[in-house]
Amino acid sequence: MSKITTKDGTEIFYKDWGSGQPIVFHHGWPLSSDDWDNQMLFFLAKGYRVIAHDRRGHGRSTQTDHGNDMDTYAADVAELVAALDLKDAIHIGHSTGGGEVTRYVARHGKGRVAKAILISAIPPVMVKSASNPGGTPMEVFDGYRAALAANRAQFYLDVASGPFYGFNRPGAKVSEGLIRNWWRQGMMGGTKAHYDCIEVFSETDLTEDLRMIDVPTLVMHSEDDQVVPFADSGPLAVKLLKQGTLKVYKDLPHGMFASHPDIINPDIVAFLKA
Repeated sequence: MSKITTKDGTEIFYKDWGSGQPIVFHHGWPLSSDDWDNQMLFFLAKGYRVIAHDRRGHGRSTQTDHGNDMDTYAADVAELVAALDLKDAIHIGHSTGGGEVTRYVARHGKGRVAKAILISAIPPVMVKSASNPGGTPMEVFDGYRAALAANRAQFYLDVASGPFYGFNRPGAKVSEGLIRNWWRQGMMGGTKAHYDCIEVFSETDLTEDLRMIDVPTLVMHSEDDQVVPFADSGPLAVKLLKQGTLKVYKDLPHGMFASHPDIINPDIVAFLKA
């Protein structure tokens, strides 16, 4: 397996296929690079070099009890990008991975990034506060932590079979394969890293990072996202970007790139060719 070892000794697993302009995929919590299987094959066939890594504590990377914070996630990406000498790269992130893309591009990506895409992403900040009154109450994230600590396997099954893919909506076409693959990926990772990452995705404020990004950035978000609510994410993020474009979907779920690649992939292609 291909891995790099970061400055603090953490091994980061990655896939690197093809040649051409690089696309780097950043997965959501608590998943792995496998979540991008469809897009890796799709964009490889279109002549891109496709790269995806397992965030520290996730997938096949080291199950760390330290460094589970957005600054370190972005620094790990910077080390991977430097090791692979990626230039003119496109960075695509989903959910927590969208936060990782935002911090990486803002703090480390100068001169190496061509475009960025944030899908159902956490920026600017998720948790409700005096400065973010439309956010999600802290009690929700405390519930995530309690459920993970009590029975992680059942919690992950509940998330995947419910709000993540919108399978709890009336008339939803349920995919048992998507549910099992989500659960499989989640259970591969480290419970401590996943526990810590709840704070990362809910409380990291990426407002200033968004303001620092100067490359064209596509923000893709559905109004029916049950995990990262639309009104407190996509529309607010795009207002902070220098070259932001918002693509709104009506009835797609949080994990829409995996559940509806037939819709999402062509929209990504259109942005990349624009």
